[in-house]
Amino acid sequence: MNHRLATLTDLPRIVEIYNSTVASRVVTADLEPVSVASREAWFHEHRSDFRPLWVAGDCGEIKGWLSFSRFYPRAAYDKTAEVSVYVDERTRRSGIASYLLEQAIGYAPTIKIDTLIGFIFSHNEPSLKLFEKFGFARWGYLPAVTALDGIERDVVIVGRKV
Repeated sequence: MNHRLATLTDLPRIVEIYNSTVASRVVTADLEPVSVASREAWFHEHRSDFRPLWVAGDCGEIKGWLSFSRFYPRAAYDKTAEVSVYVDERTRRSGIASYLLEQAIGYAPTIKIDTLIGFIFSHNEPSLKLFEKFGFARWGYLPAVTALDGIERDVVIVGRKV
């Protein structure tokens, strides 16, 4: 397993992996698949020295990705980043998400991040367990803040110092 910075030519694969999670109503709050064009600005917000976007896999095939994102767009929050991990549905539970999260924790200080957080649906037990395995604690709970197909869902905020 290895990872690298994502390039613009990786964006269609990143979007494909992301869109594969939409229908499950477990991973993302998007209700419809997104387009590559709609994600270009988001892609360009990620910089190697501030909030990188990584792809991971083996044998040249992208099987997952991880993004560091701004938690809040004011300078005092720059030491904190939201981390998101997405894995191709055919290769889930193969260690890719664990690999990426472990790498992100180790890398965070090099880009002046000392706190990582995640926003996870309370019914997404696999993700909650993954983050817990890497020392993330439940720092917050937002009841009924989303509606997925008419069903209100809660969000758990997880975090850890690195």
